Amino acid sequence: MQIAAGKNIFFISDFHLGTPDRLASLQRERYIIEFLDSIKHEAAEIFIVGDLFDFWFEYKTVVPKGYVRILGKLATLTDAGIPIQFFVGNHDMWMKNYFEKELSIPVYYEPKTFIRNGKKFLIGHGDGLGPGDGGYKLLKKIFRNKFSQGLFGVLPPVFGVGIANYFSRKSRTATQQTDEKFLGEEGEWLIQYCKKKLSEENFDYMIFGHRHLPIDYTFPNGTRYINLGDWIRYFSYASFDGEGLELKSYDPKLDYKIIRK
Repeated sequence: MQIAAGKNIFFISDFHLGTPDRLASLQRERYIIEFLDSIKHEAAEIFIVGDLFDFWFEYKTVVPKGYVRILGKLATLTDAGIPIQFFVGNHDMWMKNYFEKELSIPVYYEPKTFIRNGKKFLIGHGDGLGPGDGGYKLLKKIFRNKFSQGLFGVLPPVFGVGIANYFSRKSRTATQQTDEKFLGEEGEWLIQYCKKKLSEENFDYMIFGHRHLPIDYTFPNGTRYINLGDWIRYFSYASFDGEGLELKSYDPKLDYKIIRK
């Protein structure tokens, strides 16, 4: 894919719509839509890199209540011919075919390579990658299992959504402190994952979400690892104009919080 002059590819992640309550989520949803409206005339493509929702499960004939504004906006963008790529995160991993059928948005479950203007991108949400965190990796295998999903689907939505919301809150509480600071090259498990991948294959950009901290880290060979941060505290995103990539915040007052190494 070649990007036309004056166009950009945008990368965003970790909206966590639905948390911490309806009012705060609705306010954030409107802010995200304002951002999408601001880029629609220059967007050649949009990557949503996971955790759009704090919880999402597609029952056979039911999807979670709410989110009509963001879903409608995504439909408007794809109807206008702007391709959108979606990666599931650990909070919305139970995607099926709703996005593909209703919104014309392909859904990816693992990191994937893309070539844009001759630049090579590795893109994924980031959960369960790198060393350590064996407990979550096991849990992820169970949650991704079709049989487990089928059992969960038997539960009435009022029970299933309640259980899921409980675990979502527990997950955020467990990672809240580490989300607030850069842990250094050895402590950042996604940097360790990227180093291992670079020993096997070269990339220009390695873009992930999940970490909730906007990071722009350059390896000695010039490859850049980008973590997209979130839209809870940082309102951060990346844009690629065909030649270079920039990580920034939609709220310019927060640009100084982006970690650059």
